[in-house]
Amino acid sequence: MREGSYPDDPKGLIFEAYRIEGITAGECRSIFLDWALSIPGDAEQRVLIEGLLARYGSAAEHPMTAVLQSGLAEPRQKGRRGGRAARLGRQT
Repeated sequence: MREGSYPDDPKGLIFEAYRIEGITAGECRSIFLDWALSIPGDAEQRVLIEGLLARYGSAAEHPMTAVLQSGLAEPRQKGRRGGRAARLGRQT
């Protein structure tokens, strides 16, 4: 297994993010999205994020730590956000 390669980080993206000096929160969010898309569909993403935080979370001031912690937050409620039909009322 190559350095930084773990089952919860197969491409080593999170590992590398923590090694980049001066990385921004926006760059960390982009890396996180790439990481999330590389995880197999049957994987429990929450468990994987918890494992990543256990490994790297001691770097509390790093922007990737904040991104990982926000990845554990419950998703917003899905549903209709508005649009013409909501403003005008539904016509049946």
